Amino acid sequence: MSTDIKKLYGVGTVRAAAYARLGIETVEDLLAHYPRGYEDRGDVRLLSEFEEGKKTSHILVIGTEPKSTRIRGRLSLLKFRAYDESGICEITFFNQEFLRNTFVIGESFRFYGKVETKGGRYSMTSPAYEPIHEGKELPPLLPVYPLTEGLSQKQLAKDMKSAMVLAACWEEEDPLPEEIRRKHRLCPLAYARRNIHLPESFQALATAKKRLIFDEFFTFSLGLSLVGSKTTRAAAPACRRGDIAPLLDQLPYALTGAQQRVIEDIRRDMAKPIAMNRLVVGDVGSGKTVCAAAAILIAVQNGYQAALMAPTEILARQHYADLSALFKPLGISCELLVGALSSAEKKRIHSGLCAEDPTNRIQVVIGTQALLSEGVTFSSPGLMVADEQHRFGVHQRATLAEKNHLSHTLVMSATPIPRSLALSLYGNLEVSNIDEMPPGRQKVDTFVVNEDYRQRLNGFILKQVSEGGQVYVVCPSVETTEEEEADLTLDEIDGEGRLCRKLPLKSAVSYAEQLQTQFPSLSISFLHGKLKPKEKDVIMQRFVSGETDVLVSTTVIEVGVNVPNACLMIVENAERFGLSQLHQLRGRVGRGKRKSYCVLVSEATGDSEKSHDRLQIMRSCYDGYTIAEKDLQMRGPGDFLRNGSGGALRQSGGVRFRLAELCDDSELFQIASEEAKSLITADPSLSASPGLMAQVCQMFSLEEGTLN
Repeated sequence: MSTDIKKLYGVGTVRAAAYARLGIETVEDLLAHYPRGYEDRGDVRLLSEFEEGKKTSHILVIGTEPKSTRIRGRLSLLKFRAYDESGICEITFFNQEFLRNTFVIGESFRFYGKVETKGGRYSMTSPAYEPIHEGKELPPLLPVYPLTEGLSQKQLAKDMKSAMVLAACWEEEDPLPEEIRRKHRLCPLAYARRNIHLPESFQALATAKKRLIFDEFFTFSLGLSLVGSKTTRAAAPACRRGDIAPLLDQLPYALTGAQQRVIEDIRRDMAKPIAMNRLVVGDVGSGKTVCAAAAILIAVQNGYQAALMAPTEILARQHYADLSALFKPLGISCELLVGALSSAEKKRIHSGLCAEDPTNRIQVVIGTQALLSEGVTFSSPGLMVADEQHRFGVHQRATLAEKNHLSHTLVMSATPIPRSLALSLYGNLEVSNIDEMPPGRQKVDTFVVNEDYRQRLNGFILKQVSEGGQVYVVCPSVETTEEEEADLTLDEIDGEGRLCRKLPLKSAVSYAEQLQTQFPSLSISFLHGKLKPKEKDVIMQRFVSGETDVLVSTTVIEVGVNVPNACLMIVENAERFGLSQLHQLRGRVGRGKRKSYCVLVSEATGDSEKSHDRLQIMRSCYDGYTIAEKDLQMRGPGDFLRNGSGGALRQSGGVRFRLAELCDDSELFQIASEEAKSLITADPSLSASPGLMAQVCQMFSLEEGTLN
């Protein structure tokens, strides 16, 4: 399985370099490069049953001999006619004269592509084709893979078949213990691999997906147990002074009971000579920043420095504005370090951070990834705080921890995690939940509507802006669907092999253009994750300052700044989001004095009644933890694994899930976790399961032998 990808027939240096960009270097890597969706070629229709603008599958008999015509220099056309009982179709291929002898009169082919009609005649241009031979079934579903520059679907599919042939020849032992596999009715690994890439049926695909998702959960749980058992807590300065009364005296409100409990957890941890490694989880607006401020004050009172890293410059500036106002009256020096500063300013801050003389030393620094630059060193490190920690890559967090060595660590997340999952997700990490909102925080009225309300919704947008408010519109995709998009995606196949079609996605780009046309007097901007960080900061700053009336965005705004003037949140294709993510998005409004609203737009009716019922929960429930539990019950753990909607498991560092984020089975993770614990209890070093140990090391990016 560790054979170099270049050993596959036809894979040279250039294609191997393209594979490397996808993280594929071995045959095993290639087999784990799962499809993002499938072409549904098994849904064969008559020509008269085609769908406008969609690719469809048709079995046609060749009716005329292919003829080639040369036009405009080197361009050639190959044309012929084929038919079924409902009509005749003219088929055209460009620059493919070599196909002349492929299509013989009287033979049947399965053609797949877009059918067009003109003057009552059917036509197809450059469709995919497969000859039909008696006794040989054609695959109903063909994979569509994530690509990169230099790779085509055709090349990848060909190489995948070669890799599968090799894997079948090796007849490797299934690493999952037989008793676990049989107990939970999981298919063999070889069957799963074959049917995730070339499914025999929808049911076979669902069976394969379940096994591969179980493997990811099982391997992850094994890794957490093994890593936790080998981890020794690092040393850190014991911060025994912990008088936060001077900080609390400045606050215009009293702390909630939850905040007091969390600060007590932090105070107790930091008083020990071993490193605190605590995660603080709480809803947007629950008061996590005050807890971080208390931790920073404790570090400074004991003569140590503290660093807080935020994922964006605008969020770093907001933290700096809030915290420096609290620390200045206490005589604590606080600086902001972001990429936009001048070289002279950066040099001054670098010098202040590494100053040996306490009178010249910067005590608190708040910044972005600029904190990771080479010039940043701390003379007396004591505390590292990472806000919205899942937004940072493992290497970024590791770099900051290295710079802030021998220090305590506090990470914060605004994604409430279901209590039933927290222990399994975080292993040995200490978790503090802020499960109580400050008094007086307004509830955001929430509505679930469909397209019939579009005109009224547009009027509501105008009303809010005319009264001085601002509006967020969140769409699930950046741009309209690309060419080569799959007919169906992996998450449209449920656990029973049923096809659950999803509604087309509304794109941020096209919707922003549409709104600007409808409302020429409004200032409308759009924001998405593909923009450069500086571009995102500029766009967001314009919204914060009130220059932009309506911000159309993807979910990048769920981690964001405080915009008290924003009073309306509209979420398009709301059925595509997890409840916890919708709750986070709703938390972006209602942060000021304006009455605020959240409108979830969804056409989820009929077959999607479950999605509709799920969205109705948002109308009456405002507690993030209750919502998270309901989300887990109704959608499974998948939403808690996605980087974009909480990214809980990113905390483990370096772990990459390929399919588990599609899991809609709320029990599968728990079963895998329990089986992993039982196996570790029986065989603490996995000495009897070298295949499983290899999988753990690969998932956690560890060298073989590290955990032995």
